[in-house]
Formats: sequence, C-alpha cells, structure tokens
Amino acid sequence: MNRKRFLQLTGLSGLIISTKGIKAATTQGPQPIVVSTWAPNIKANKAAWDILSKGGAALDAVEAGVMIPEADPTDNSVGYGGLPDRDGKVTVDSCIMNHLGQCGSVMCLEEILHPIKVARLVMEQTPHVQLVGEGALHFALSKGFQKQNLLTPESEKAWKEWLKTSKYDPNRSVKELEEKIKREKNSHEPWPVALLNHDTIGMVALDAEGNLSGACTTSGMAFKMRGRVGDSPIIGAGLFVDNEVGAATATGVGEEVVKICGAHTVVEMMRQGASPEDACKEAVRRIIRNNGAKANTVQVGFLAINKKGEYGGYSVMKNFTMAVRHPQLETSVETKSWF
Repeated sequence: MNRKRFLQLTGLSGLIISTKGIKAATTQGPQPIVVSTWAPNIKANKAAWDILSKGGAALDAVEAGVMIPEADPTDNSVGYGGLPDRDGKVTVDSCIMNHLGQCGSVMCLEEILHPIKVARLVMEQTPHVQLVGEGALHFALSKGFQKQNLLTPESEKAWKEWLKTSKYDPNRSVKELEEKIKREKNSHEPWPVALLNHDTIGMVALDAEGNLSGACTTSGMAFKMRGRVGDSPIIGAGLFVDNEVGAATATGVGEEVVKICGAHTVVEMMRQGASPEDACKEAVRRIIRNNGAKANTVQVGFLAINKKGEYGGYSVMKNFTMAVRHPQLETSVETKSWF
C-alpha cells in the first residue's frame, strides 16, 4: 500500500509511521507526551492526548487512554473480547501508578469492563495496592460497577477451536499481531482494523506540570491456566513510575518480565544515566541471559520516557512497535531489537 492510499484509508493525514529504531528521541524539552505499546494504540494515545493537550494530569490521561482497548471487542488481548483462559473464562489484570509513587492493581478480575478504573480506586480509596479475584470483584461491585460478560462470540469460537488441540503458546498474542502486520502491508483494507489483535497495552505519560504516570491493562495470555497472572498488573514488572527519573512499561511474555522486575529495571537504568532506549536494552539483555539458546523464541518489548521528555524502546525480537504522541508528532515506531 502506498503512503497516499494509506492516509486516505486511515484519515490520519498527520500520522507518520516509522520503522526505524530511536535513541533518546525527545519532545524538544519537557512538554506533554504519551507513549504506549503497539502501533494500533494510536487510538488510545488520542484519548490520552485529549486530556494532556488541555493541561490535564498524566494520571487521568493514561486511565482514559487504556480504556479504549479495554472496551474494544475486536482487541482479543485486552478486556472485552479478550481470549479466555483454558476454562473459557475471561480474566483481566490492570495496574496504575501516579507521580507520587502511589499505585493500585487488580488481578484475575472477571466481568468488569474497565479494570483500570477499579485499579485506580484501589489506589485512591483503600490502604492496599493489590486486590485479586473475588475480592477485587466484590470491591468493584461495591463501588457501583456492573457485571458484564466479556467473552464475545468470536473469542468463544476461538477458544472452542483451541480446545481441539489444547496447545498452549505463550507467544500467541504477539505472533498473531506480527502476522497480521505482515499481511496488512500487502492489503488494501482500511487500517487499523486488522491490527487490533495486539498484546497488552502499557501506557506512560508526562504532563504539562512535569509529572509522570502510567497504566497497564490486559486479559493475559490466550488460554492460560486458570488463575495465571503475568507482569501487567505487577508494579515494578509491567509498570513502574518514579517522578524523579521516568516511567516504563512492558509487553510480551509476562513471566520473563517478572523474573527481572522489568519496568523497575528500566527506570533504575535511567536513574544511572542511561537513555530510555539503552535502559530498555539492558532489561532485554537480562531476559536474553536468562533464556540462553531459547531467547530468540520469547518476545518481550519495553518502552520508557524520562523527565526530559525523551522516549525509547527495545525488544527481544523484531516487530515490536510503540505509539507516540506529543505536540509536534503523532507516530508509531518500530523499536530496535536484540535479534
């Protein structure tokens, strides 16, 4: 598809799609910026930018941003329409963290459309950081949330098809995204319809006041074991924010991210002076080290921003993209990768 045709189909005439890695890309001085995992989340960035561009808080922006894929039935790895566990149950995990170091998380939550809103209430209205399973559901219902069936007919069909072989692949969500991206390059279908099957959304933002916040939400690995939780709702793994330094988030095989406290590792590397890209690369290096010869079969991607408004990312394998929005630019970027 040529560029003109692409822009006609999308209606995003100001959008620039880049496939080159970036190193300490900057917004030319501290000013609002939002960065999220995967190119299709340009839509999520738009919701966040609507708040940031009006002087709103980064916390409100990331919450609003990740709610977009949470409610999208065509996104089968986040919220409504997410692929279920092997028992046919859709469970969702979310966390949120603000510039004060406060955070909230829910795990293995069922029948709630916007778990990120529940996670924020855990942060703001309880003495706890994490609520899980039935306890998280009870808390949500007590705050006025309504139960909703998150399993769409399409996801139920995919689950029943999977039952025929019951082969578990922790890279399924990422692989399907990458395959669809490849097919889309030779397709004349409107973007980003076919790209909406993507992995966890992690989003970090810097607001006009110079404050950082982040959010991460997912329905987890397709056909996972009942009760499985990855990195997404774990503060320090799937998300971490330090307002003195920066913020980071992750996507991919969550178990590998948990093993290295991924997002926290990235932020600590930035504290020591690393650029966002180099900090993400160090986290990837540790995953490579842990997996040895099998490292090139495990996809994980990190992205980060720092207090200067610089942003960057890095992944184990190719095809990890991130969406970026700031006053001068709306774009998606394919990060550099180890392999």
